[in-house]
Amino acid sequence: MRQMLRGMGIGHIEACANGNAAIQSCTYEQFDIVLCDYNLGAGKNGQHILEELRHRKLLRRTALFIMVTAETSKEMVMGAREYQPDGYLTKPINQASLSQRLGALLQQRAVLLPINREMDLDNLPKAISLCTQMLPQQPRYRTWILKTLSDLYYQVGDYSHARKICEDVLQSRELSWARLGLGRILIAEQRYAEAIDALHTLIEKQPDMVEAYDHLARAQSLAGKQGTAQRTLEQAATLSPNAILRQKQLAMLAGSNQDMDTACEAWRRTVQLGHYSIHDHPDHYLGLGRSLCDLSEDDSSDEGRGRADEALRALALVRKRFPDSAGVPEVSRLIEARVHQGQKRTSEASAIINSFLESEEGNAPDTELELARSLFAMDRRDEAWQRLMALSQRCEGNEAVQSDIEALLDEPVSFRQKLQARRLTRQGIQAFENRDLDNAATSFSEALKLVPAHPALNLNLIQVRLRQIDQGADRQPLIRECRQCLAQLESLPERHKQYRRFQSLKRKVEGLS
Repeated sequence: MRQMLRGMGIGHIEACANGNAAIQSCTYEQFDIVLCDYNLGAGKNGQHILEELRHRKLLRRTALFIMVTAETSKEMVMGAREYQPDGYLTKPINQASLSQRLGALLQQRAVLLPINREMDLDNLPKAISLCTQMLPQQPRYRTWILKTLSDLYYQVGDYSHARKICEDVLQSRELSWARLGLGRILIAEQRYAEAIDALHTLIEKQPDMVEAYDHLARAQSLAGKQGTAQRTLEQAATLSPNAILRQKQLAMLAGSNQDMDTACEAWRRTVQLGHYSIHDHPDHYLGLGRSLCDLSEDDSSDEGRGRADEALRALALVRKRFPDSAGVPEVSRLIEARVHQGQKRTSEASAIINSFLESEEGNAPDTELELARSLFAMDRRDEAWQRLMALSQRCEGNEAVQSDIEALLDEPVSFRQKLQARRLTRQGIQAFENRDLDNAATSFSEALKLVPAHPALNLNLIQVRLRQIDQGADRQPLIRECRQCLAQLESLPERHKQYRRFQSLKRKVEGLS
């Protein structure tokens, strides 16, 4: 390879034996071309190098990154494509093929150098100006310039101009980048239904275009279709299983949908992919530990014990890999306590919890929230409530912390109880929408036995009882039940998302007295 490059007139050539050496070399020197083998033995592979160079902005837009490989598997190509190499060279390579491939890419880079240079300098208005000037002058590179111009308008927030470019291109020719760009712009404009339609159209024509699934899932999630968004991400992860950030997104979405089996597998994959990745993060190990903790709770079978043991290994590993990361050792130990509690090892769980309670040092908010979760899991509810109230006062202006506190107080129960309560809630809502008030009241009442202080559930039951009163049901017992529900919510803070609804229904109940 070195001889071939010298034969093309390239003078300064450096070779690196492994991924870490390549990253270090690119840190201290700017290269015009990076030729990188995909398989580099133990450690980072070519995809890891490309994603790190992109993430750390060590590779200028004026430079070329070319993946060299004898492997042409779909997994490899799809994974590497996530970070957009400028090209591929398939082994065996000869002088003629190398010269032809590099020559074409270098010629394009030379013509488009002024635009790419301004983009490297983050001078986006100047880059936009150069694109508009060059568009009529360089018909050969018209497609590249239009795509870049649309991206630049999007980055500066000029969505109307970005959208017009995509729409104009699509009127004359169906190009995947234009359809993808249109979907992304429609999401930014909060036109989610239109974005979903555009991206569905693209996926029908280009089912392997994995970026389209990412944007589609985002549009579906923003439109409130969380389950559909998860299924879309699952499709994307099947197409390109080596993309760590997508696996992480899938894990988080599945977790929020209470699909712990999918969340667990996605977190497991995220941890595996992160071993040599710049995107490795302690949250991945903690996420795996939490999901395995939930799945192993009160499960004494071989599978349950196996999941608990895997959780403990993941939590020990995060402390080993990130020993100095703020809060990580503490949070991992608290999750570990819940794993022990779920396996009825109460003495081990209590020892961990008591060591935190004995400490006089103030815990970080994340640690304090995790401690409260563990106290609830051990049925030490008063202690958990007191710590959450103290944390709420300490973090009065922190909306994220306040939201986490509310969610924890709404459902201070185990994972399996939470699932059961949510299933009953869905049944109640469905019955209410079908005007089956008796079944709706039964479902909400059963759910409240599991989470008696849940604001939305209490208010749902009040709403059902008020509707029954309007239809002529016996008033007094139903009014008493409504008052009992209101009493559960007397300490509901004004900032709670259900507070206005609480006040409205409270006035209606008081008006019946």
